[in-house]
Amino acid sequence: MTRLDRRDLLAAALIVVAATWLLTSTAGTLGYARDEGFYFAAAESYARWFELLLRDPGRAVTRASVDAAWSVNHEHPALLKSLFALSWSLLHGRLHLFAEEGTSFRFPAMVLSGVATAVTYLWGTEARGRRAGAVAAGAFFFVPTTFYHSHLDCFDVPIAALWTLTAWAYWRSLIGGGWRWAVLAGVLFGLALDTKHNSWFLPFFVCAHTCLSRRAELWEGLRRGRLSLPLAIPCMALLGPLVFVAGWPWLWYDTASRFFGYVQFHTRHEYYNMEFLGQTYWRPPFPRGYAWLMTAATVPAVTLVAALVGVALAARRARRPHGDDPGATDLAWALGALIGFAPWLSTGTPIFGGTKHWLTAYPFLALFAGVGVDRALSTLGALLPPRRARWAVVAATVCVCASPVVQTLRAHPWGLSAYTPLVGGAPGAATLGLNRGFWGYTTGSVLDVLNGLPKGSSVYLHDTAWDSWKMLQRDGRLRGDLRATLAPSGADAALYHHEAHMAGVEQQIWVALGTTTPAAVRGLDGVPIVWVYLKAPHGSDTPPR
Repeated sequence: MTRLDRRDLLAAALIVVAATWLLTSTAGTLGYARDEGFYFAAAESYARWFELLLRDPGRAVTRASVDAAWSVNHEHPALLKSLFALSWSLLHGRLHLFAEEGTSFRFPAMVLSGVATAVTYLWGTEARGRRAGAVAAGAFFFVPTTFYHSHLDCFDVPIAALWTLTAWAYWRSLIGGGWRWAVLAGVLFGLALDTKHNSWFLPFFVCAHTCLSRRAELWEGLRRGRLSLPLAIPCMALLGPLVFVAGWPWLWYDTASRFFGYVQFHTRHEYYNMEFLGQTYWRPPFPRGYAWLMTAATVPAVTLVAALVGVALAARRARRPHGDDPGATDLAWALGALIGFAPWLSTGTPIFGGTKHWLTAYPFLALFAGVGVDRALSTLGALLPPRRARWAVVAATVCVCASPVVQTLRAHPWGLSAYTPLVGGAPGAATLGLNRGFWGYTTGSVLDVLNGLPKGSSVYLHDTAWDSWKMLQRDGRLRGDLRATLAPSGADAALYHHEAHMAGVEQQIWVALGTTTPAAVRGLDGVPIVWVYLKAPHGSDTPPR
């Protein structure tokens, strides 16, 4: 164990700042995903309620006011959308720190991405040393899909942050943290519940870790008629639901029925299309290998290999008594990773969201990767003379860390289309029939073409959400006179975001616009991902230039 000191806390703070800066500085080239449009609208509704709360608290907490504001997008918890609302109204509306409204909405999720990276560093440092912690932080942040999701006005990276924070607080309560960390675990669990339904798996993590790491103690306690549980468990059981309900005004009235409605929405969620190995899946059964192959195809290979080394080292340690590790660290990390992937052992679990669904597992994979790299560097240093060892270790560290960084930054802003060399990159993935992209966010990559259209032109949005399109215009990135339409007929231009099941839409565009030749095609490494059609002159199959 390494005792955290001010240097580590300062390093963690710098990680949050650096990660947030990098995300905000690269957000301008990224279009808005479909779900972001829905959350923009919800956050604006919540912002109006917060303003009412400041002006007239008594009126704000009435059922009429709560229902009017919080019924918008009530199928998802409130914490992140509340933060989006406060960031937009304060940082953009009052302090004018952000010129673009969309970036102000996205900012809280970007900060939480930095927090996820920082806590990965702190946990890795405390458990296995500073070098392991630093490598783990980089291994989590620099994954192309993670980097993409870290920009969004969405919940996927934030729930990974709160999942990891809660697990870390629980672990800290086991190694001498006492009531302070146990209570913190309970509060964080409530915030995780108020973020996304991935939080429902945290009790499985805590209970499994307790049963496996304290099985002898628990059995002996049961024999004597008493049950001794870690302090964090009752704190999470009591504080978690209280924080959850307190932070979600929608649940203040008809709490039980509205809560079960929320659960039912996600347990009976409709299915969307997703291509995998050349086949489009839109209903169960889904392939059990989806999560595993997609992880291998999208996470840099050096990270995965290092994680496997870290797991192997943990397995070897597991054969020895762990009395010197009261937190059963390796077990906690293994459970964190496995539980993140566990739902996809079922053929009924939806796959339409791709890798974002199991992002909660990535900090734990990264922690194992940090341990693997640290051991490899220590071994390398021990094999060489002291004078050469230092430079060899530095060079090896650079080589190991460079690949994920280069892959991630090079892929931006095509994060959902980025695949690793293991499957041949984006071209190899397209050949294998892996999904190229979804959510319509790649509209941000053809804004130059759209802004070159004649004044007042109408554009068929295809997979881009209406509110996402409007946000591009509110930001000033897209001309305000361009008119959006939800049908290709009568449009002057049409967007087409490629997915295998949408081929019929492209054929409709050909008929409606009188051309089969796109005016612009954009993508990654020669793989077409989004293209723009312009209406052809009468009697011509060639669009105007």
